[in-house]
Amino acid sequence: MLADTQLLEKIDLLQAEIHAQSQKLEALSEQNRLLRDMLSKIDEIVPYLEEQRQRQAEWEELKRDLIPIGNQMIKLSIDELAEIGNDFELRDLLYLLKRLLRDIPLILSLLDRLEAAVELLDEVQRLTKPAFNQAVHKLDELERAGYFKFARESGKILHRVVTEFTEEDVKALGDNIVTILTTVKNLTQPEMMALTNQAITAIRDDSEAETKGSYLSLLKDLSDPKVKRGLAKLINLVKALSDSPQISTKEGA
Repeated sequence: MLADTQLLEKIDLLQAEIHAQSQKLEALSEQNRLLRDMLSKIDEIVPYLEEQRQRQAEWEELKRDLIPIGNQMIKLSIDELAEIGNDFELRDLLYLLKRLLRDIPLILSLLDRLEAAVELLDEVQRLTKPAFNQAVHKLDELERAGYFKFARESGKILHRVVTEFTEEDVKALGDNIVTILTTVKNLTQPEMMALTNQAITAIRDDSEAETKGSYLSLLKDLSDPKVKRGLAKLINLVKALSDSPQISTKEGA
């Protein structure tokens, strides 16, 4: 009986030991889980730390580069202020700062207008770019067609007119421009053009043909109705020329 009691006590002790070991295992498992979480967070923090370290290194490098520049600027500022001397007063700077603070609404309004002007300029450029490209293409077509060469030659003609005619000649041209245009209009009428063409053709034919006629043949030609009409027109022309006013010349002829 005593042996059974001792056995039961040992079993209870063993169960208590097992329970204690189980609690220890659970505690270790929880610690392992916390450790894994900590390691995971450390892994997440390491890139940020590396980035921060790199930024710190870049900042240190920037400071090393800026320190000489800052020293040079300070030296230049001291030299410039030394040149100013007594002309500069601190109250002037304070007055300038107060003016700037007081005029902040005006400055903001000017900035708004500047932004609007820039946006308008961008819009105008966007709209005018196709028109500009089209104008360039059109000018290229005109250049290929020879309009600019014609304009250059016309400019040379105008230069000759300006250099070879006096102011009095231009005034006389202005006074008689109506008569000149009327004459040109009459000369360009279909019947006048046809008459001029016939006269040129006849003169060319007479200059190319051999002279074989006699005075008798010429007298016979005078009886031709066409010749009579031509002589009548020639006589009318002579009468018109005799009725025109005499043209005075500088030589008095």
